[in-house]
Amino acid sequence: MIKKLLLSLLISQSVIVFSQLPETYDLRDVDGVNYVTSVKSQEGGTCWTHGTMAAMEGNMLITGNWLANGEIGEPALAEYHLDWWNGYNSYYNQDLDPPFNNGQGLDVHMGGDYRVVTAYISRLDGTVREIDGQSYNNPPDFQQEDFHYYYPMDVEWYTVGPNLENLDLIKQKVIDYGVMAICMCYSSQFMSGLNHYQPPTSNLEPNHSVSIVGWDDNHVTQAPEVGAWLIKNSWGSDWGDDGYFWISYYDKQACQNPEMGAVSFIDVDIIDWDTAYYYDYHGWRDTLLNVNEAFNAFIAAEDEAIVAVNFFTAETDVNFTVKIYDGFDGNEFIDELSTESGYIEHSGLHTIMLTDTARIFKDDDFYVYLELDKGGFAYDRTSEVPVLLGASARVIVPSTADAGQSFYKLDDEWLDFYDYFDPSFFQRTGNICIKAIAIHDPTLAIETNVNDDLNFNISPNPFTTNVNLSFSLEKYAQARIQVFSADGKLVYSSNMIPSYDGKINQSLDLSNQKSGFYFVNVEIDGKPSLSKKIIKY
Repeated sequence: MIKKLLLSLLISQSVIVFSQLPETYDLRDVDGVNYVTSVKSQEGGTCWTHGTMAAMEGNMLITGNWLANGEIGEPALAEYHLDWWNGYNSYYNQDLDPPFNNGQGLDVHMGGDYRVVTAYISRLDGTVREIDGQSYNNPPDFQQEDFHYYYPMDVEWYTVGPNLENLDLIKQKVIDYGVMAICMCYSSQFMSGLNHYQPPTSNLEPNHSVSIVGWDDNHVTQAPEVGAWLIKNSWGSDWGDDGYFWISYYDKQACQNPEMGAVSFIDVDIIDWDTAYYYDYHGWRDTLLNVNEAFNAFIAAEDEAIVAVNFFTAETDVNFTVKIYDGFDGNEFIDELSTESGYIEHSGLHTIMLTDTARIFKDDDFYVYLELDKGGFAYDRTSEVPVLLGASARVIVPSTADAGQSFYKLDDEWLDFYDYFDPSFFQRTGNICIKAIAIHDPTLAIETNVNDDLNFNISPNPFTTNVNLSFSLEKYAQARIQVFSADGKLVYSSNMIPSYDGKINQSLDLSNQKSGFYFVNVEIDGKPSLSKKIIKY
């Protein structure tokens, strides 16, 4: 009875929330504030890069992260860096030897989709600013030390549902996270003035990427029912209504296509991570079903601090557990270094920050384990990729794999994914999509607790301005406290602190540092003795 009452209460609350959504909404004017960047004019078949960047830029206008990071003007990310370096085209595919000008895959400037985008983002190849790498006719630099990399902590996929049952969900996501990337099948036969409606009887697949910036429940289109999305296009401000038009709620593809329908890029911010460990270069190409446990085996290229893990979920409402291990004997894991568990509401790409950073020395092996309670595991493999979104023309994009990289558990036995019989018949090209995000810095890659006798305490953690440290020392020993940012920069260093009574209490003022995670290192008589992670809100 209690469960039924709780369920009724939750349903009632959700109805109340959704009933409060406005009949009209425009991100260009939310109480006088504009949360949409300028309309751009795409070159070639790069609509999908423009739909992506419109959404990411819009999210940073919602959060304020662009200006908070010291950038100038409105957010401006580089569509053509993604276009050139996505890894799916004949110009560059890291899985091939040689990777350049291999003659396989998509032609540059001739299409992609949001799964291509998340592959590029998840391996930390982008995104970068326009001033870093915006060049259409010639490839921009792939990487430079002064590039600023912007990364969404989550990329969520939604569909509005066959009966528009998720209409209010998508509206709420637009309110919460800003501009939303979608797809459509643009055709003059589906246009009437500034209104687009592809009827359900049409068999045409998506061919264009655009973005939602608002809606009007009473907007009349050629569809049988009223209601439409306000859409930002990428054909310049001279097209449509200063670059904008409307798509009916009842359009066949917009917000309906399972892979391209509606995508939010959430918590986009600058990152200081150094590298990602992965084997799934092309990201989510297929799904391994009826499996709940998997892991990837890596070898550290540098002294590393593993700070996060990213992976895909193929369904909604998924419970996960991530663990980092120091060893694996073929049957059991050895020495757990870090663990995180939680719940993910929507399908998509998700990045999980580790509360306890895993410290790995150069040339050491480490293992990233993932358990998902439903939906299976996204994996990369050689695949047929549509030339332009859902077009009928397709090309083969090769992926490569080796034995001993990805493993999955079936009937209580760990199996090498290299030997998995793929129903696509692209055999021994697949790896499971689990990536470890790392910072390599010798000052950070020390053991988490060298000295267990310090009785070390940090409070509060997380903190907002000051953090208090206390620990025990032998009499007359001296300690130095240093705080490093996530990218290894020294942001605080104390003088040598003598211990006359065997105890040290220190309050660190970090109020001038931005939100994020930091590492507190303690040296005792000049020797590294302890490193702990702290988080500032």
